[in-house]
Amino acid sequence: MTIKHSPVFDTEKAVELYEKQDGVPVKYVCTTDIYHSDVPVDVFYRDTPHPEFGNRYFGLFRRPHTGDLMITNADAVEDFEFGMVVNDEGDWEYSQSHHDYKQFSNGSMIDGGRQYIRSSGHHVVYRIKDGEFVKYED
Repeated sequence: MTIKHSPVFDTEKAVELYEKQDGVPVKYVCTTDIYHSDVPVDVFYRDTPHPEFGNRYFGLFRRPHTGDLMITNADAVEDFEFGMVVNDEGDWEYSQSHHDYKQFSNGSMIDGGRQYIRSSGHHVVYRIKDGEFVKYED
């Protein structure tokens, strides 16, 4: 199964821009709240730490109320748990933000973003490690 994402921005354009700017491979990882509830951030990963800031993950988001494009350190994403359920197409899907409630006709639902995991029926938990989702084994 694949993991379905709903990014805020055109992630292919962002990858192209930052690969060209930084001269290293960059990839889109996920979209989630990082520091503020209901402010989804498109998270990207690079294998090597940024030479000036030291982070391997960075995030792009729109500032609430102004809509300004912002960039932030997103290294905290490796500390988060992502509850996932199977959507109607048979793919995994996660709640991106605190109040991002998703319900599917197959009876699955997921809610809570990184604040909590609320689901109907079966869900699995993933974490992110080195830019990839990995199933969390407690």
